Amino acid sequence: MISHFTVSDSHSALNTSTSLARQTVVALLYNDIPSSPSAEDRTPEDAPVDLTAEALGFTPYFDLEDIPAEQEYANIEQALVDAGYKVAAYNVKDRFERLFKFLARRKIDVVFNLVEFFHGRPEQEMHVASFYELLEMPYTGAPPITLALCQDKPLAKAILRSRDLPTPRSITIRKMDDFTSRHNLHYPLIVKPACEDGSGGIENASIVRSLKDLKARTEFVLEDFKMDALIEEYIEGRELNVAVLGNGAVRRALPISEITFEGMPEHLYKIVSYQAKWDPLHEAYHKTIPSCPADLPAATTKRAQELAMKATEALGTRDYARVDMRMNKDGELFILEVNPNPNLSEGTGIARSAEAAGLEFKDLLGTIVESAMMRSKRNLSDSN
Repeated sequence: MISHFTVSDSHSALNTSTSLARQTVVALLYNDIPSSPSAEDRTPEDAPVDLTAEALGFTPYFDLEDIPAEQEYANIEQALVDAGYKVAAYNVKDRFERLFKFLARRKIDVVFNLVEFFHGRPEQEMHVASFYELLEMPYTGAPPITLALCQDKPLAKAILRSRDLPTPRSITIRKMDDFTSRHNLHYPLIVKPACEDGSGGIENASIVRSLKDLKARTEFVLEDFKMDALIEEYIEGRELNVAVLGNGAVRRALPISEITFEGMPEHLYKIVSYQAKWDPLHEAYHKTIPSCPADLPAATTKRAQELAMKATEALGTRDYARVDMRMNKDGELFILEVNPNPNLSEGTGIARSAEAAGLEFKDLLGTIVESAMMRSKRNLSDSN
């Protein structure tokens, strides 16, 4: 049986019986394109790396072996089975016709949507959700418009500001002809690709303390990423992740997770860079340590959770989301980003906050499925 929420009776609508869960067919859809070279295609650069602390120059904190994406999806599939669902997992492999044929030949109750890109382009994520919409098929997570809004960081920040929600001051540069020294922002600044995902383009050099470096980094982003550059004031302080589950009256914020930077060497800024997220051979990867629940004053925890709830409502996330924040030395909170459909791998991100709230991994996934199905039933009822 999928575990019930125990916070209050208002969450009872998310409960489900084992018999109901067993009648539910979940299509677990993802898009995994293996990037590892085959044996015959390997080059000398692909040779085994010396993984000793002496060779790396630091002592690793996490396992240096990447878990293959296929294994992560298999873990999610097993957790859904453990929750009592019948699961049909499918890798669409960047082929729309595969996705269409799979959905057309099966009776599916709900799609568990883990497709985050198509043809390597994260901006295509919203089009996959649009396809589910056209089929009138229930699916987990955010609608197309939310996926588009949240990927466009300047636009998302404008919406947050329109709701009086705190976010770092910023400007957007679309071409170098727009660049000006009179930006009225306070150094240090951080320069980001305006529409990248997964910390793409965020690295140590993204933080600048002079006009010369700001101009150089802005030019780099415009040329290398072929998109606008978002320049915002860098908030020195603590990095907080606030996960939000559910919709409407049963939406709730989970215990806050903090990314700590203890032991980060002086030559690296205390940020969650691309290397810190994705490169196990980089020192930053091993110096960004999650801690959940975060050790915060009760008033700060409440404030951060309230801001997360308002931010996810403003941008229209559904079922589950994560809001990234920074807290400065004065205890002020700033929303950096709202992440619809965040990473659901076991032991990371939102799963860590769910565990702190007493939800096992299978219960978290079951809650998301039931949230999507209830939302679909309400929409169907409203249209009749």
